[in-house]
Formats: sequence, structure tokens, C-alpha cells
Amino acid sequence: MTGPPVIIWKHDVERLLHYRELIPRLEDALMKFSKRERADVIQPVRITMPLQQHNGFMALMPAYMENDEILCSKFVCFYKREEASTLPGVQATVVLLDPEYGNVKAVMDGEVITGMRTAAVSAISAKLLMRPGAEVLTILGTGKQARSHYNVFTEMFSFKEVRVWSHRKQNVEKFGQSVSGPVTICDSAEEAVRGADVIVTVTRCIEPVLFGQWVKPGAHVAAVGACRPTWRELDDVLMKEAVVYVDSREGAMVESGDIILSGAEVFAELGDVINGTKPAHREKTTVFKSLGMAVEDAVSAKLVFDQWKASASQT
Repeated sequence: MTGPPVIIWKHDVERLLHYRELIPRLEDALMKFSKRERADVIQPVRITMPLQQHNGFMALMPAYMENDEILCSKFVCFYKREEASTLPGVQATVVLLDPEYGNVKAVMDGEVITGMRTAAVSAISAKLLMRPGAEVLTILGTGKQARSHYNVFTEMFSFKEVRVWSHRKQNVEKFGQSVSGPVTICDSAEEAVRGADVIVTVTRCIEPVLFGQWVKPGAHVAAVGACRPTWRELDDVLMKEAVVYVDSREGAMVESGDIILSGAEVFAELGDVINGTKPAHREKTTVFKSLGMAVEDAVSAKLVFDQWKASASQT
């Protein structure tokens, strides 16, 4: 039924969204997306418009899950900022609609949703693809996505060491003070990467920052930055030697500079692995190239909205 939309602010999204409920819903969404059944998921590749004056882009990310009765879209602006910039690199708003009436049911802050669902999908990739007994996690980057990844990876897995690197050492020190557990501060990306079992790249780089010669055989890489066809975080050596997994083949082939510019072959989507139609090559070096999908925002927003309704009914 129609009615005024609910506004759910950032602090409420933080209160309502938790990885323990979110991750199973994301695994289910990835599985449904890779089946390509229209009643499960309809999701076009994101529509992107340049904001040339501000060195950024605005993207529209709609998704419709007919069987789950979820209609959602995210509006997101992302920017190529200088390393010392204090301006946000990403700003997002998520809109949840009633698929029958077409009215807006809720408008919610998208920053927390974007950070948590992206990190959670990276953690799902590690759950599926990293070798058993992984001990060392490396995070390249110290922004909001780095913190989200630190939080979910240390919640889901028991690493003996977490290494962190950034171009600016003061950012690494600030990061170490902002998280709940210990980190090892590294002076170079190579130092952070050598011997690591799992490597997460969450940088603003547009040229490779992670090189295949540093990566030990059998390591798993979750590459999150470089979301434009001309931007990269990983070099050709790594992209061509690794088994490459993605969230969406269609998205990767038009949006990922790491894949387009290296000419690397996409082996599978994460949903294919969850469905059992493609294997998880844990014994090999693997790369998960994350671009983020609207269906991930959709199930996250539905979870937030359902939790909001449940908490509102108790007051």
C-alpha cells in the first residue's frame, strides 16, 4: 500500500545491519543472480554518467527480485580523489520501492550498506577460495572500505596477523587506532604482500599497486578498487597467472580495467561456485574482482527495512 516513505539515517543503518544476518542473504542473492532466471533477479549493468568538473561519476544501480518482492535502486557518486583529499570518495543513497504500487517505501543512507555489503562479498569470496589455514591478511588501503573489510574478515576468520599499507603512513597509523584489533604497519606494499595468504586491495589507485611477482602461489586476492574500465589495481602478471572470479561477468567486461586492460579470462562468478556449477580452485592463486551489484544493495536494504519495522513495532 502507499504512504509516505520512511527515512532511515546512517546511524540507524549502522544499528540495524549486521554481518551475521547479511552474509547468508548475500550468498543467496549471488546464487540467484548467476542462475539468470528473470523471476529471481533482473539487474542491468549500472548506468554511469560522468561528473567531469568534479572528476567523478554518478551511477544508477536498479534491481528487481520478483520472487522476493524487492524493487530497489541505489544512487551513487564516486570520485577520483587525490590521496590527501578530505572529500568523500563515495556517497550513496538507497531507495526501496513497492513493486506493485510503484511508490517509495524507504530512503536510506547508502554509505554503510555499500561498505558492509562490499566487504561481506569479499569475505564470501575468501570463504570460498582461500586455502584452509590462512594466517596472514593484508589490506592495501586505509579508507572506509578498508575498515569494513577489516571488521568482517576478522569477524569471520582467525588470522594470526593483519598487515596494512597506504601511500601515507599517517593514514595507516590512524587506521590502526580506528579498528578494534592489532595491525602490522608496513612501509611498502611489497612488504605487506610478501607471504600473505589473503590480500584485499581497497585503494584509490588508477595504476597497478599490486604486482604478481610479490604474491605467493595459492594466495587469494579480493580486488575492490579500480571500478572504471581505465583504472587498475593489479598488474598483468597477477591477472594472467591467477584464476579470476567476478560478481558479474557482464559488469566485469565493461567496467573492470583490471580485466579489460590485462585481457585476463574470467573463469566464473561467485554465484557459480555457490551453485556448484564451477569449482573453487583453492589450491591455485585466485583473484576475485569485485565491482558491486545492485542485487547486493537490494537484499541489504530489504534487511534494513525489515529490521527497522521490527524495532518500530516494539516501541
